[in-house]
Amino acid sequence: MKTLDDKLKNIRTDNYKPSDFIIADAKDADMGGGRRAPGFIREKNGLLTNKPATYQSYLLKMEEMTKSEMVDVMLMSMTSAERLVNKKIFDNNPVTPAVRLNDTTCIWGLLRNGDYTKHQSRPFATTQLRHAIQYVNLGLYSMTFNKDVDRDVYMLNKYREFRDEAEKIGMRHFLEVFNSAVIDLSIEQMGEYVNDCILKTLAGQISKEKPLFLKIAYNGPKAMEELASYDPGNLVIGILGGGKGTSRDCFELLRQACKYGARVALFGRKVNLSENQITIIQTMRQVIQDDLESVEAVKLYHDKLQKINIKPDRELEKDSELTDPALKM
Repeated sequence: MKTLDDKLKNIRTDNYKPSDFIIADAKDADMGGGRRAPGFIREKNGLLTNKPATYQSYLLKMEEMTKSEMVDVMLMSMTSAERLVNKKIFDNNPVTPAVRLNDTTCIWGLLRNGDYTKHQSRPFATTQLRHAIQYVNLGLYSMTFNKDVDRDVYMLNKYREFRDEAEKIGMRHFLEVFNSAVIDLSIEQMGEYVNDCILKTLAGQISKEKPLFLKIAYNGPKAMEELASYDPGNLVIGILGGGKGTSRDCFELLRQACKYGARVALFGRKVNLSENQITIIQTMRQVIQDDLESVEAVKLYHDKLQKINIKPDRELEKDSELTDPALKM
């Protein structure tokens, strides 16, 4: 059985233990990022260059992570899923393959010389469900609430149409809800607004059409705890990673989110731009399962890198700083 299904069962039946925490490797950046989506080439000693990595190297990282069995879900674009599923890397493997099923305009932020993220997000989907279901039975659907009645109604109607089609063909989904980049709210206010929008959206759905779990930004302890405590077991909360930040940001985000009720982490840049992707996932697991403080986790991560002759991007002191305001609330 795939670890995702096992762990969700334990979470939903109040049998959760730290080893049931779900980690997804979000390698779907090519859906919104263009040429720079795969990141940049690193030398053998981990030194980061300014040369963009190739798509083939991006696929290789997905394959390596899947074979390591360190994550529970591999989130990909449809193109990546087609190639890797056809390669049968998920056969007899506990990792669940998943695809991004829509690419709303708010994820187009890596497009060079574009300014899409300065505008209200619009719903859009490149991927066709009839094709996706041939390769996977799980996908991500994304929304952003804009505090604009016409835009939000249009977006919610698109989500309803998606659920109708997905239910007919047996496509499961998890729901990503971004913080809007174009509405002026404090972190605390944004948490309240997003939480209420999510609960209002889910209230009109029956169980078989609801998302398996959520993927949301961490808007501080209060927002996370109030959402996670609303309907435990039935509403499973996952956090997105956001920007790369420091290693301390990565581990502290994971630690706080778990403490206040999240049971899933879906990290893209925090993993893809790290010095060594499998090593940072291993350390993330230790933060959760060994109740490791984030400062200690950074030291452990640097020690692990040293043992495999990889130089960290930052000195230990700099890498131990917290830079994300939501983690200081």
